[in-house]
Amino acid sequence: MAAVTLVDLTHVRSSQNYICVKKRISEFCALTGNGSQEPVFFIADPESSVGTDRFPRSTIQEMFIGFINSPQVLCKSSLSAALYSFKQAIDKEDISNVKIVTSSRGRGLFQVYQELLFTSAYDFEYSVMFDNLSCECCAPGQRSTGSSAAQAADAKHELSTFLQHLPALKGDIAILRSSLISDCFGHGFSTRTGGISYLSTLSSLNLFCNPRRKDSRAVVTENLRRLGLQAGFHPQQFNLIKCNHASDVWVMGKPAPDSYDGVVTNQVGVVIAAPGADCMPLLFTDPVAKVIGAAHAGWKGTLMGIAMATVNAMVSEFGSRPEDIVCVIGPSVGPCCFTLEQHSARQFHAIHPDCVRHMDSSRPYVDIRLATRILLARGGIKPEHIEDIRIPHQSDSTLCTSCHPELFFSHVRDGLNFGTQICFVWIK
Repeated sequence: MAAVTLVDLTHVRSSQNYICVKKRISEFCALTGNGSQEPVFFIADPESSVGTDRFPRSTIQEMFIGFINSPQVLCKSSLSAALYSFKQAIDKEDISNVKIVTSSRGRGLFQVYQELLFTSAYDFEYSVMFDNLSCECCAPGQRSTGSSAAQAADAKHELSTFLQHLPALKGDIAILRSSLISDCFGHGFSTRTGGISYLSTLSSLNLFCNPRRKDSRAVVTENLRRLGLQAGFHPQQFNLIKCNHASDVWVMGKPAPDSYDGVVTNQVGVVIAAPGADCMPLLFTDPVAKVIGAAHAGWKGTLMGIAMATVNAMVSEFGSRPEDIVCVIGPSVGPCCFTLEQHSARQFHAIHPDCVRHMDSSRPYVDIRLATRILLARGGIKPEHIEDIRIPHQSDSTLCTSCHPELFFSHVRDGLNFGTQICFVWIK
């Protein structure tokens, strides 16, 4: 499996020490079997002599060319900038195995950034080789002082500041809204534009961090911050559902379950949200009792009744009446693109025959949105209070996530490393 080596030169201050580094890197390559076939990156601190006329970057490259093919030197304005460039480079080559050569103290700092900027989709291996290289064997400046907690806080602040200055990708943030929802609520459905996620299937406003995918929590947090600025909410007030593809509902104010696909509240200013990427993000508002709900409804959750479970929680916990509740169904995979095995499709056919197309085929096409509308109407929601979100001024009402790659993420279309959009709502 392809791997990459990252060499920490931030502690090196003289050409004599570079000679020592070269020897130790040569020993490392011989020991690990890393040769010219695997890429090697060097991170040098911009405050050191590296990159200046006295010890230019090209000199570093020349020192290692004998046994490393095209060594790459990252000498950026900050360690955050250097590691972000490094991550972009290895993601471009789909490399997940990273070997880091550093000092003991450098390892602690790099592990902080590993937690912030990478996920468990990457495998890190540390080799401590630069201890006792000189009296300056740790990174410069504030990196060499302070507790590990302070070091982590400094790194988090540095990375957050760096990410905030990155340009948005794929255009501006676009939020879809429903005219059915009263002005006493803030709400919206995100699309995929206007964020900083750069991996193709996650680009650009991915709003969910999954350990198995390659978009880090820091990047998703920055995407959420940008969405909040556009939509009018603060990320610290934000609560995203912890999905388990079932019908559990969390009533805010009570102990939260480990996982749940619905959430309801009557607390003013608290933002509740649900993810979706083919699965339906659902918003519920009651302008009479001033109650809100959000739900994540995949095909399993739909059959288990998550939509009405959310409605029932609003009714039983906060006194809502079904006839007052408005439900808006967000973008999801349409019956044009979504198929199920016959035994699962039959359960949707039992809800209503119109929910399934080509029932006799081995994989019938299923309309999860229609099934949701029917189940909500049977539960007492007025049909005129149920809406499929639309793009303004466009006649296409399906908004199939799989059919609109320019607007939405899709598991069906993009595979396991897919991005996620959300719905969100709060009481003003």
